Amino acid sequence: QVQLVESGGGLVQAGGSLRLSCATSGRTSSYYVLGWFRQAPGKEREFIAATTWSGGSTNYADSVKGRFTIARDNTKNTVYLQMNSLKPEDTTVYYCTARYGRISNNGAQYNYWGQGTQVTVSS
Repeated sequence: QVQLVESGGGLVQAGGSLRLSCATSGRTSSYYVLGWFRQAPGKEREFIAATTWSGGSTNYADSVKGRFTIARDNTKNTVYLQMNSLKPEDTTVYYCTARYGRISNNGAQYNYWGQGTQVTVSS
């Protein structure tokens, strides 16, 4: 069982930066994968990034590669999404997610989800 709580969303100007946090609790281990997805109204859920809890591997969506960075702080049981060079099209709700097993870009394979945090990028 894993509980996830996102924070750090808000309003930022295009080109700016924002860091999202996902505080985790429960049975996280080196076998868990933590990820970030986003979903805007009327659009499909979109994979952003994922990392193994051990930090051994990461995946990024092409749309955010080079701009976003996923990281974790195991001492705080927290995973972060550092977002740089933000664009208006990044505006949406961002969700933290977790699964037990290998790293994946498929949201259907994740078992635990946070409540989401709103990110709005103005132009």
